[in-house]
Amino acid sequence: MIDIRKIWYYLTRYIDGLLLAGILALMLVGLIVLYSATGANINKVSHQMVNMVIALVIMWLVANIPLQQIKRLALPMYVLGFALLIAVALFGEISNGARRWLDIWVTKIQPSELMKIAIPLMMAWYFDKHEITLRLRDYLGAVIVLMLPVALILKQPDLGTAILIAASGFYVLFLAGLSWRIIAGLIVTAAASFPLMWSFMHDYQRQRIMTLLDPSQDPLGSGYHTIQSSIAIGSGGLIGKGWQNGTQTQLDFLPEQSTDFIFAVFSEEFGLIGNTLLLLLYLGVIGRCMVITANASTQFTRLIAGSITLTFFTYIFVNMGMVSGILPVVGVPLPLISYGGTSMVTMLLGFGILMSIQTHPKLIKT
Repeated sequence: MIDIRKIWYYLTRYIDGLLLAGILALMLVGLIVLYSATGANINKVSHQMVNMVIALVIMWLVANIPLQQIKRLALPMYVLGFALLIAVALFGEISNGARRWLDIWVTKIQPSELMKIAIPLMMAWYFDKHEITLRLRDYLGAVIVLMLPVALILKQPDLGTAILIAASGFYVLFLAGLSWRIIAGLIVTAAASFPLMWSFMHDYQRQRIMTLLDPSQDPLGSGYHTIQSSIAIGSGGLIGKGWQNGTQTQLDFLPEQSTDFIFAVFSEEFGLIGNTLLLLLYLGVIGRCMVITANASTQFTRLIAGSITLTFFTYIFVNMGMVSGILPVVGVPLPLISYGGTSMVTMLLGFGILMSIQTHPKLIKT
């Protein structure tokens, strides 16, 4: 006779229930909004459900991997990801003026997505290895580990992904104890070098910054996204226009409404109250991730858990910021809400690592 309780135990023993509940709640919200954003397109919603199931299975598999094994994967994963980025630079397919995808015969992959997890893992492993004798040169070594793949991703060009990966690496540097003086110096240096960086930017990147300052200068071109999303968010008011009743969405004024700008769809239909509840859901997930980070037993687990948590926050902040018009449009999806499989898998892979940190026996440094 099948023992259901034993099966349930083996399925859930390495799953953090609170974190999973928050993830599933956000996924449900995503499906509801996607149905409206796509004009009740069942095929697209079904495809997103398949993406979610695949991502959840990957999360479960990663959550079941012992911490020591995850640690051993850090260096091979980084080397593989870096090699694939070089392959993209040499042999990658060009689409819409960007070289981001690599054809591996059976499918196409975007190696930069792998680096969103590989770089924090690698940097956490690096700092854990040098924990006892940590000096300034070790931080410089970590910066090199971070900037080499970021430079390749910027060359594709893919500014949004480069920003997210650079942020994930910076969080590891910060959590590893990088001096506030050095951080302040880096910020000042970056600000001072902006005129130089401007000369190296692509035309479309410069245009995004100019559009941020004044979207009305090109209302039917580069400013169209920002103007239409601002109208959608503002017209939602306090309680919103109701599910499937958003005019900007249903009349197709809002661009990329199932992917990067899905937050504008949500805001128009559910208003300020809906936005508040959505933010509370996100805060609940972030709060649980912070608890897992605080309970981490070693330098490695603390750094990787903290970086994953702060990167998840960065996804949310950058997406909502660009949709609201306070940040340039950089093509960052709203995590667990926007349509798409790649970002969903990457995010849940990270959550799987967090669950492994929380539920497995604590890693002891040897």
